[in-house]
Amino acid sequence: MIQQSSHPYPSWVAPLLGALSALLMAAGVSLPAFGEGFRILDQSAAATAQGGAFAAQADDPSAVHFNPAAITDLPGLQLTAGTLLVNGNIDFRPSSGPAIEGDFGGTFANPPPSSFFVTARLGDVGAPSFESLTLGLGIYSPFGNVTNYPRTSSLAPVLTRSAAPILDVTPTVAFRVHPSFALGAGLDIYTFSDAFGEGHVEVQQTGEDLARAGFPFAPDDEIELNGRDTAIGYHVGLLFTPVRNEREQPLVNVALVFRSQATLNLRGQFLNKSRGFVSGAKADLNLPQVITAGLAVWPIRNARREWKVEIDVDYADWTSFDHLDVTLSDDTVLPNPRNWQTSYVVMAGTEYKFVKPAWLPSWDVAIRGGYVFADSPVPEQTFRPDVPDSNSHSYSAGIGFLCQRGGLFLGVIPCAAGRDGLGLAAIGVDVAYQGIFYQSRGILNNDNHRVHGVWDTTIHVVSLNLRVNFDVPRSF
Repeated sequence: MIQQSSHPYPSWVAPLLGALSALLMAAGVSLPAFGEGFRILDQSAAATAQGGAFAAQADDPSAVHFNPAAITDLPGLQLTAGTLLVNGNIDFRPSSGPAIEGDFGGTFANPPPSSFFVTARLGDVGAPSFESLTLGLGIYSPFGNVTNYPRTSSLAPVLTRSAAPILDVTPTVAFRVHPSFALGAGLDIYTFSDAFGEGHVEVQQTGEDLARAGFPFAPDDEIELNGRDTAIGYHVGLLFTPVRNEREQPLVNVALVFRSQATLNLRGQFLNKSRGFVSGAKADLNLPQVITAGLAVWPIRNARREWKVEIDVDYADWTSFDHLDVTLSDDTVLPNPRNWQTSYVVMAGTEYKFVKPAWLPSWDVAIRGGYVFADSPVPEQTFRPDVPDSNSHSYSAGIGFLCQRGGLFLGVIPCAAGRDGLGLAAIGVDVAYQGIFYQSRGILNNDNHRVHGVWDTTIHVVSLNLRVNFDVPRSF
C-alpha cells in the first residue's frame, strides 16, 4: 500500500530575512503521529502544555494553525519556531509467537519535528490603511507518521517501516470586523520536500505475502511503495470576544474553526529493491475535514495575574479515509481497505500567568497544564500497524517565559531594543512535556491475521519554542 512605503528599507530587513530563511529550512520535518489517527495536535509548546486547548486563546503566532482569526490580536511582527523531542514505543503481543517492539523513528525522531509561524498586523508595520488586516504564514505538519518494526518479526510481511512527512504551507489572512469579532482564513498547501524526511509517503515490507499472492518475489525480498503529490485545502476561523476587562483584554473568548478535506493523489513506484523490479503505482490519500469549537474564560485577569481555563472539542470526519488501494501500472490493484470512522478529541487546559512579578520584574511567567482524550477512528477489522491507534489519554505540563523591556534573555541579550523603525519588543521561550497513553487494544477480528493480539502504545513528547516579537511605533 502507499501511505504514503516610500521609506528606504530599514536596517533590520537583511538580518530578519536571513533569520527567516534559516527558520524556514528548519521547519516542516516529518512527524510521528500523536493525535487521533495520524493527525498531529502538537504545534506549539504553549498549546501542548495545555493539552492543545488553544483555539480560543491562541495568543502566539501558532494561531495560524489553531485559529487564524486570533492573529488579529497579535501586534507588530511576531514569529515563533519550535521543535519536538519525541520518544515512544509500540508493544505488540501477537496471539502466537514472540512479542514485537516497534518505535516512531528511533530513540528520538531525527531530524526532530519542527514548525515555524510568523504574523504581521499591517497597521503596525507601515500600512495604516490596512489596520484591520493581519497576515500570517505557517510551515508545519498537521498530519504525518513514522513507524518502524524489525525485519525479523512476524509483522515484516505487512510492515517494516512507514513514513508520511506531509508538509502544510499555510498563507493566512485575518480581519477584525468589530472589536468583539474577528474572521480568519488560510490555504492549506499539502506537499512533500526532499529536504525533509523521505520527501514522499512510503511503506516498506518483506515479500512473503506478495509472493503468495503471485508476485515473483522471495519471502525476504525488500519491498517499497512510495508516492507524492501536492493538494490544496483551506481553513477558516472566527473569534468572538463578548466580555473584556477595563484594559480591553478578553475575559471570555469563543472560537470556531473549520478545516476542509483534501485529497493527495499520490503517484510513485512499487519497488522490489532486492531484484530491481520497478512498477508505477498510484493511490489517493484523503485527509479529513475537522471542526473545532473552543471556549476560554479568564476568572482572573489584571495587571499582575492572569488565569485562563479553556475547553476545546475537535470533530474529525475520517469517513473519507475509506481505502488506500494501490493501482500498479499494469492495472493490478492491491486492496487496502481502511473504512475509518468519525472521531472526536476533548482538550482541557489552563494557564496561570505572573505578569512582571517582583521576583522577575521584566518578565511574564506562565505555568500551564492540560489533559486530552482522543477517540480513535480506526475500526478493529481494518486496524493496521502503520497507525497502531486506540483511544488515548494525554497529560501535559509546561512553563513559559516572556522577556520584555529591561530584561536580558539568557542574561546577555536585551529583550527590547530601539524605537526607530521595527524594534525588538520581547523574546520568549516555552517548554512543555506531554505523555500520551493509548489504551490497550486487543485485535481479534481483523482482515489480516498477522495483527491479531494485544497492542500497547506510549509516546513521550518534549516541546520547545522560541518566540520573538517586534514592535513598530505608529510614526514608522
